[in-house]
Amino acid sequence: MVVRSYFARVFTWLVVLVGLALIANAQEAATRAEKIRAGYAKFEYQVPMRDGVKLFTACYIPNDAGPNTTYPILLLRTPYSVGPYGADQYRTTLGPSEAFEDSGYIFVYQDVRGRYLSEGEFDNMRPHVEGKRDQQTDESSDTYDTIEWLLKKLEFHNGRVGQWGISYPGFYTSAGAIDSHPGLKCISPQAPIADWFWDDMHRNGAFNLQLAVGFFSSFGHSRPQPSLARHESLDLKTDDAYQFFLDLGALRNVNEQHFNDKIAFWNDITQHPNYDTFWQSRNLLPHLKNVRCACLVVGGLFDTEDLYGPLKTYQAIEQLNPQIQNSLVMGPWFHGGWNRTAGDVLGDARFDWATAQWYRDEIEFPFFEHHLKAAENPGIAEATVFETGANRWRKFSAWPPRESEKRSLFLASDQRLLWSVDAQSDDTERADTQASDTYISDPRKPVPYTMEITGRWAKDYMAEDQRFAARRPDVLVYRSEILEADVTIAGPLLADMWFSTTGTDADLVVKLIDEFPGRIDNGSSTPPENFQSGRQQLVRGQVMRLRFRESFEQPQPLVPGQVENTQFELHDILHTFKRGHRIMIQVQSSWFPFVDRNPQRYVENIFEASEDDYISAEHTIHRDPQHASSLHFEVLP
Repeated sequence: MVVRSYFARVFTWLVVLVGLALIANAQEAATRAEKIRAGYAKFEYQVPMRDGVKLFTACYIPNDAGPNTTYPILLLRTPYSVGPYGADQYRTTLGPSEAFEDSGYIFVYQDVRGRYLSEGEFDNMRPHVEGKRDQQTDESSDTYDTIEWLLKKLEFHNGRVGQWGISYPGFYTSAGAIDSHPGLKCISPQAPIADWFWDDMHRNGAFNLQLAVGFFSSFGHSRPQPSLARHESLDLKTDDAYQFFLDLGALRNVNEQHFNDKIAFWNDITQHPNYDTFWQSRNLLPHLKNVRCACLVVGGLFDTEDLYGPLKTYQAIEQLNPQIQNSLVMGPWFHGGWNRTAGDVLGDARFDWATAQWYRDEIEFPFFEHHLKAAENPGIAEATVFETGANRWRKFSAWPPRESEKRSLFLASDQRLLWSVDAQSDDTERADTQASDTYISDPRKPVPYTMEITGRWAKDYMAEDQRFAARRPDVLVYRSEILEADVTIAGPLLADMWFSTTGTDADLVVKLIDEFPGRIDNGSSTPPENFQSGRQQLVRGQVMRLRFRESFEQPQPLVPGQVENTQFELHDILHTFKRGHRIMIQVQSSWFPFVDRNPQRYVENIFEASEDDYISAEHTIHRDPQHASSLHFEVLP
């Protein structure tokens, strides 16, 4: 009874503390909202585009603005609503951080074409139009026309415009810089979508099931006329997304059981399973030309939605516009985690300091202040990347770093990773050693992408302990020797795998993992007793749908029993595997419901597969010297 009473008191105090924290947060938000209302006047406009369509635009102008006190314009264009609507209804935050509110800007928020109170038709990832004529429009022209109108119609601005946005608004930021308006002086695309066949919806042809279904259940409804109507996300009626999507069965059941053909873009997705012209036209990267403003591209190393976008956007701007200032920032953040969070932790991963606050204070705010208010040049590096494992920021003159050295790790017998293919030659030539590893992949019991039981998207999984997967028979595990010195990997990873199967299609998931030793604090400020001994922290993972091993435009079935090579890139990292740790690679063929289940029987369109098409198959990873499955990367000296 005493023990029970003690725990009851502890639980009660925890509830009280959580409640007090929530009250404090609410009070702080209310204080910020009051400060905004006291310091800014709000105006609403319908801004005409070159084709006559009008876009709803809300402007927040500092009350002290006047002929002798002018401010720059900071623009955000979004499909997610610029509400609240009404000149007397104010946002509770303005700009990327509180520093912008305090410094003073003319904050402009705009509903993009076809969304909420803007006129026109909405087109997901609207294709860019090269060489526009007359009244042809795209997101670049809508941005240009908006800036032109703002500079002519608004009073008390200093003639300088900046643009920013996270995720989908990041895409609009990138698109807005193409053929830049002369008044646009700087942009910051943050986690920008670049190409939806790699961002958000797909990973090397594999479909991001949970994200896409949840997103389009609310976002994908048509809107014939301007409207404030919002749609709720699909109610799974359970807090177990894994079980929900397993019970859902074949992908064609999404329409039959839930969407009922009402989500137009979902139908587009299902009718275009390959990288055809529908997707290619929505690839913004080759169009990022004539960018005449400074760029600050921002992304999260643990962003589960848009990690491809910022890396490829930075590269495209760099290649197509070599004359401009173009910088990259990659921090240890989930999707948007650099915005108004501390950034000191992600699930079980600890970074020992407030990385996001440092970025906002030292990079983001000074960047805009310099280009829009002529403040001192902060001297932002070409690439500022957080080095996980060592928990420090690093600055580079190029990304990936030029001073790196090529290395490889090879899959070997007895679940080992070796630094040289020659080191396994003698071992794999022995008669008692089979130079391959086999596992059974069963779509009826796929490997989960997270051990968290949740109905939402598990945003922490990208740094999650992988022991739950390593202990499954359908996951292969390979470990290096204990490291005698730190190993710092910088830049992209290339999986180079030799594979065969008894089926005619398959997925291949490769995960790079940092295996911690037991009972040391690894330099963390977290007390050793709270640190997970032997933790297998995910550093990077990626999936490849093997039907696309030769071409994403023209998929081909696998030939049962035929050994084939596939190479695919895992997104960039900057991570130090510390002395005393091991490097681990896990290989599996499902990652559910992060990506949909591969039927493993080839069908032309997996979105139309039947339940009978989902079959178990025996998969084999080959690792003899002629078929040396490996991971290639670069290390810093």
